[in-house]
Amino acid sequence: MIRTNHDFIIYIDKLRKKGSYEIDEQVFAPKTMILKQDRRYSSVYLIREGIAKCYITDENGKEFIQEFLGQGMEFGELEIFSNKLTICSVTSVSELKVYSFPHSTYRALLKEDPTFNGLVMKALADKIRYKAPRHSYQHSYPIEDNILRLQKLFPELTEVLPKKDIANYIGVTTRSLNRALKELKQKQDNPK
Repeated sequence: MIRTNHDFIIYIDKLRKKGSYEIDEQVFAPKTMILKQDRRYSSVYLIREGIAKCYITDENGKEFIQEFLGQGMEFGELEIFSNKLTICSVTSVSELKVYSFPHSTYRALLKEDPTFNGLVMKALADKIRYKAPRHSYQHSYPIEDNILRLQKLFPELTEVLPKKDIANYIGVTTRSLNRALKELKQKQDNPK
């Protein structure tokens, strides 16, 4: 549920220590919107520590969370390939420490550093591989099954993430999520 990419962060830590490329450090407080959808930005970010949510807001203001990003996950990179406006907004859930790359640095690394290029390609492939099964599972199974699956993958789910974010992640209302959580608790407390 909270995606990570340890190989990527380890490599960037080493690369930054060499000092050959412009890679800055930034810190964002919880609930800070770092990217807003349909805007243009000039940096790509890689998470060192913390959790962020990547989401689309529809015309009615409803959020659909694409994914939760943890250590080693990048955001803002798709726009460098398409030269278009951002697809999603990204907001910090917890304090977020990131490396930021100006687009010029990111492009240079893609051209000059085969290891970096390979890590970016793998990260993009993993994003695609992750999203398709998640979306099909969420649409094919009841809310309770989705919650149980998430709790199995991420036991501290409700302690770390707000219920509104969990509901937006699985594509239901907060009220439906609360009802399903209550029913699951009753089933656990009174097994047949």
